Amino acid sequence: MASKIIYAAGGIVVRRGARRRFAVVQRSKDGSWVLPRGKLKRNERPIAGARREAVEETGTRVRVREFLGAISYRVRGRAKLVQFWRMDAAVRPTWEVTRDIAAIKWLPFAKAVGKLSYPLEKLFLSAVGLRGFQPRRRGLRHKARVRGAKAKTRQRSTRRSRTIKTK
Repeated sequence: MASKIIYAAGGIVVRRGARRRFAVVQRSKDGSWVLPRGKLKRNERPIAGARREAVEETGTRVRVREFLGAISYRVRGRAKLVQFWRMDAAVRPTWEVTRDIAAIKWLPFAKAVGKLSYPLEKLFLSAVGLRGFQPRRRGLRHKARVRGAKAKTRQRSTRRSRTIKTK
């Protein structure tokens, strides 16, 4: 008989500023450092659960951005699936942190990866990397299209000037 899957959600919570800081939280029950995450309530949508858990565990308001991926592992013989979203945090804490959390640290990316207790979470954060947290820039394809459009405009204007006959 297959056991039921435990569904959870969380966030990679980032404070913007001169240097981005990533939230890692220490659980009270075992002292391990993890990303803000937790089990979903009955009939709770994963994105809503992720926001709730991030707010409860970091004490800050968050703005949920894009979905980053999921990790899966076994807990007491049952499969657990945790979905993560990128989240931007408010600058200052706005709520009290839940008593399940002993401490919160806001760390630069490399230190946040190093602080995490579980290898799977370290691997996940490293894999997501900074790519989901860089400001969106227009890529080389966009620049090439712009250059190409300018070149075509120049060609059209020179063709027109050639077709004009002077007397």
